[in-house]
Amino acid sequence: MAGRSSALTWTLAAVVVAAGVIPILIPSMATLVVLILAKGIVVLGIIILLQAGQVSFGHAMFFAAGAYTAGFWGKYLGVGDLVVYLVVGTVFATILGLLVGLFVVRYREIFFGMLNLAFSMVLWSLLEKMFHLTNGADGMRVPRPTVFGMAFSPENFQYVLLYLTLTIAIVATFVVQRFLESPTGNMLRAIKSNETRLEYLGVSARRILLIGYVISAALGGIGGVLVAVAQQIATPEFAYWTKSGEFVFIAILGGVGNAMGAFAGSAVFELVRFYASAQLANSWQLILGVVLIAIILFAPNGLIGLWKRQRAARDES
Repeated sequence: MAGRSSALTWTLAAVVVAAGVIPILIPSMATLVVLILAKGIVVLGIIILLQAGQVSFGHAMFFAAGAYTAGFWGKYLGVGDLVVYLVVGTVFATILGLLVGLFVVRYREIFFGMLNLAFSMVLWSLLEKMFHLTNGADGMRVPRPTVFGMAFSPENFQYVLLYLTLTIAIVATFVVQRFLESPTGNMLRAIKSNETRLEYLGVSARRILLIGYVISAALGGIGGVLVAVAQQIATPEFAYWTKSGEFVFIAILGGVGNAMGAFAGSAVFELVRFYASAQLANSWQLILGVVLIAIILFAPNGLIGLWKRQRAARDES
């Protein structure tokens, strides 16, 4: 057991070093790595909900909430600070998560997923139609913010954003992993296996699921702010159902049993999309579909599950 823990620690260290060093050697990779890390943070929230067996097909609403917070701040209050964007975007997404969560946690399985989808599509429609506030389908420009009050050139800013995102991703990974291993995390899994027994023990399943839901909404808001700042735009597409499906896809691809699955899945998804779309502009979705089918058939526990299985087989031999 200690050997496996040590191997995972070294793997995490290698991933962190790679994320920090590769963009220095290949500057064009800096923004791509930021997108991988930011979307991985969002997918951490999806993984939390999947512990309870609940799939949210509308979690992009919190991603969009964080992104548009930065957009509204830039449009109506002027260029702000990235730290302020992150704080305000996270708070807004958390409040939205609490309001929506109070309603949706009463439902399970397909009803839970479709209600989240409905709320997300309502938000998408508002962002599309309220042109005088949101610029409609054109989206809102997110000016390059300062960081702790300091302004940076575009070349330097991409690295500042990268290392800040990497730091947030590391902290979020450890916090979520500890949460999954905590009594509350175990109670989330109990909702999936035997919710009735959990209620008999005097534990409110709705309250436990609401806690997980609000945490996942906050993570969605953080990811939304980071992606909007990296791309310097927030569009209604951020709240569209395909974006929610993308996050669920990444979670399944990486594996839902470990927080690291969010970033493993995000890395494969973004790299395949980036290089496949360059070679096959109209067929990259086909390649992603084939990758997902292969994962489901040969590694049903995702990339992290496959890594653990190979590691266990190597230890036994």
